[in-house]
Amino acid sequence: PLRYISKFRTFVKPEAEKNKSQWKTMGPAKVAVPSPKDFLQKHSKEPKLAPRKKEPDAKKLPALSVPQRTYHPVIRITKNFINRNALAVIKGVPKKPRHFCVDSRQGDKYLLEPSGLVPKYIKKKDYGVTPKYVTQRNEEIKRQEEEYEASVVEELKKRAMKLLSDEEKTSILQALKKNWEEINREFQCLPVQTDTRYKKMHKAKVEMKLKQLEHDIEALEKHKWVYIANE
Repeated sequence: PLRYISKFRTFVKPEAEKNKSQWKTMGPAKVAVPSPKDFLQKHSKEPKLAPRKKEPDAKKLPALSVPQRTYHPVIRITKNFINRNALAVIKGVPKKPRHFCVDSRQGDKYLLEPSGLVPKYIKKKDYGVTPKYVTQRNEEIKRQEEEYEASVVEELKKRAMKLLSDEEKTSILQALKKNWEEINREFQCLPVQTDTRYKKMHKAKVEMKLKQLEHDIEALEKHKWVYIANE
């Protein structure tokens, strides 16, 4: 068979040749060597500011609102510090003597008040009073205990025993006796010969129901007061 030739060959080939260029991947054949005089100098790559423009002489700078460093204001003092200090000493309260404690032969002394020997804490108004946070904590604990006890009492009330009235007791007895009669009739209708497993199981189940009903009827008739638990 003939070789397949695309119909777009005439368009693709010139386009591929057009994208090719010299030294596209490998680089130039010969690289120009820099001159030894063009070596890298210090601070040559740092950015340089543009030269400052000179302002004309006619244009003057505005006056500064801040005083210059050489400015020294004239201070005129009119106060008489001698008389002022003398009045302060005359009217001042004399200092109270400070109490010291000496505990060695050489006379080593220290202040008595911060030493802990002065009973200043027991003279406070709130000395011996229970702090507020302790009382608040005790009240919170007491409140939680009361809530817990109330919840326990409520739960016990819900689970308390309920006394059956005479009408309820009579109606329950009648219903139990009616069920016993129905199951007893079913028991009497059973076949005499129980030769299969199903017959044996059915007979045992009916006998168990009869015994349970007889036990319940006897318990209700025997006891005058009957209590049941609230669900």
